[in-house]
Amino acid sequence: MELSQLKYFRHTARTENITRSAAELHISQPALSKMIVTLEKDLGVKLFNREGKHIKLNHHGAVFLKYVEIALGALEDGRKELEDAIGRTVGTLNISFDVASQLMPDLLKEFRDCYPEVIFHLLQHARNPTQTKFDFCITSSLVGPSGTEKKALLKEEIFLAVPETHPLVSKNSVHLSNFAEEGFIALKQGSSLRETTDALCALAGFKPRIIFESDDPATVRGLIRAGQGIAFVPAITWKGATDSSVVLLHVKHPVCTRIIELHWMKDSYLSIAAQAFQQFTIDYFSRLVHSP
Repeated sequence: MELSQLKYFRHTARTENITRSAAELHISQPALSKMIVTLEKDLGVKLFNREGKHIKLNHHGAVFLKYVEIALGALEDGRKELEDAIGRTVGTLNISFDVASQLMPDLLKEFRDCYPEVIFHLLQHARNPTQTKFDFCITSSLVGPSGTEKKALLKEEIFLAVPETHPLVSKNSVHLSNFAEEGFIALKQGSSLRETTDALCALAGFKPRIIFESDDPATVRGLIRAGQGIAFVPAITWKGATDSSVVLLHVKHPVCTRIIELHWMKDSYLSIAAQAFQQFTIDYFSRLVHSP
């Protein structure tokens, strides 16, 4: 049993897609299929159920994956600890985030100004952070990744952005239910902001009528500025996303807020680089909360 087999198996078990896994692992599809078959022969059990071109991890595969995760995680922790032994802040950090994409370039630049030898692998807006490898996950999801410790980075208000010609712009605060019939601009389902705002609309007694839906926050912000509908705008992480043609309304009921959290795996070794990034990120968001 080779280390590469375990890594390839883990990746395929997470995706349950041979074609996608082969592309992401930069090997041919037949080579990956052959490797999995060889591994199954070595173990004496099938790890996947196969239905035509589709595969699904079975009970035996799930049991084996649990121990593969432990083994590969321990080896990765060993590599990180050896990197720390040289006494420099170096290494690679895998960061998953589904919020604050507008802020991440600035955060990462400031961090690398202090620690230029740290390399980043970024995964943005993953549908399921638990199915991917990360050192840190920045999210506002109502259900965060399992098996993690977490630190709240900030609590921010979510405004309702409307065109300056909207009849309710003169109101100091509004009830969300007043907008039940309006057309919304929104991120696609699966994003943590969409998850939060759909829940807020449900509390107000309606399901939002989405007229524009995108998986790109920059596109959503552009459509808001273009006056193509109303939208939810987080006060801090989307600061500057609107211009004078858009008015941000305070929502009195229900209370519209979200909490952004930093997650990391409970039992993973935190390298010197990871500890530095963890504290730097906490401090960075703290400055945002207290900035005018």
